[in-house]
Amino acid sequence: MSESSNNWSGDPSHPAILGGLAVRPAGPPGWPLRDDAVLDVLKLAWESGTWGHYHGGHVKKLRARVSGLLEVEHVIPCASGTVAVELALRGLKIGPGDEVILSAYDFKGNFQNILTLGAVPVLVDVGERDWQLNTAGLKAAVTPRTKALLVSHLHGGMVAMPAVMEFAREHGLPVIEDACQMPGAIIGGQQAGTWGDIGVWSFGGSKLLTAGRGGLLYTNRADVAQRIHLYAHRGNESYPLSELQAAVLEPQLDALEQRNATRASNVQQLRELLLTIPGLHPFTESLIDSQPGYYKLGLQFEAALWDGLTRDRFAQAMRAEGIAIDAGFRSLHRIHSARRYRAASLLREADRADEQVLTLHHPILLTESAGELQEVATAARKIRDHAEEIARRTGE
Repeated sequence: MSESSNNWSGDPSHPAILGGLAVRPAGPPGWPLRDDAVLDVLKLAWESGTWGHYHGGHVKKLRARVSGLLEVEHVIPCASGTVAVELALRGLKIGPGDEVILSAYDFKGNFQNILTLGAVPVLVDVGERDWQLNTAGLKAAVTPRTKALLVSHLHGGMVAMPAVMEFAREHGLPVIEDACQMPGAIIGGQQAGTWGDIGVWSFGGSKLLTAGRGGLLYTNRADVAQRIHLYAHRGNESYPLSELQAAVLEPQLDALEQRNATRASNVQQLRELLLTIPGLHPFTESLIDSQPGYYKLGLQFEAALWDGLTRDRFAQAMRAEGIAIDAGFRSLHRIHSARRYRAASLLREADRADEQVLTLHHPILLTESAGELQEVATAARKIRDHAEEIARRTGE
């Protein structure tokens, strides 16, 4: 490491992880954006004092806005996307001994929410093209104890919701649709999150719509909304979204459609730039009349084509170049005891996902410069050209 750093200091042709000059010395774009519209609502909230109110009107306005956008009757803001999933499960009366089907590659909070209610997660394998829930595996997962499906759209991939809903109707099962990573996305001509009985968004600090923390769920089922209300209201909201959080989300909703379009266009350009790099493939999907959301752009990393360089070391090398790439989630069966879940089948693709998923964080996808997209490919190509040496000199 030190020898290469001395020899290559400032050399743009060599990887930054070995002492060369980074492609983006200043690092990746920041998030959230410095948005004047957000600043304006913050000033107004301060001037009016509504930032500190229990009921300052911003949460009510957010509810109405989302209700109209998604054509749903009940919108329930809350403290996080994770809390929203828990409330959704409670709204469906999920309890001890019940089974909830979900993808074996998913956010671990969804798995843990099921356990919190005393229920059993039932894991279904993922598809090989984009490592989203494979609807062909649902039939083998159903038992008399099955009470719900929990479906997540991840890393720019989209679950085939028409097939999910057909299956759910056949078996009389409700569906929770986790759209935390892709608000405003379109699946089969319909808003992501509105196919299921309950949809979920997150407003976490890195999300496309950010309030630092927060989330919401939405449904057209009055019975579900009522159960959640009875559980969460204890003289006041137990899991509130604050008035100030709701205020900063309003202008971001105004910009969501345009920003989603920009991200989608840039992803298409980036796909073409990455075609020449063996062993690094963006997730692919084939749903018609659809437009993914890109909180993360999922990538499949084939380590066998990288001369001994591991997925995690590649991600480290990309971050050294100033590109915000990280490993994906751990697959759920890899990080939990087998006593805590039931696997509906062999989870071969989920094993691959656990080992090979990479994610590119979204801020770079809002660039108006083709040169910035080129920098992502340039950094990956630089690392590809020096993969063997990086593996040797960094110990992998």
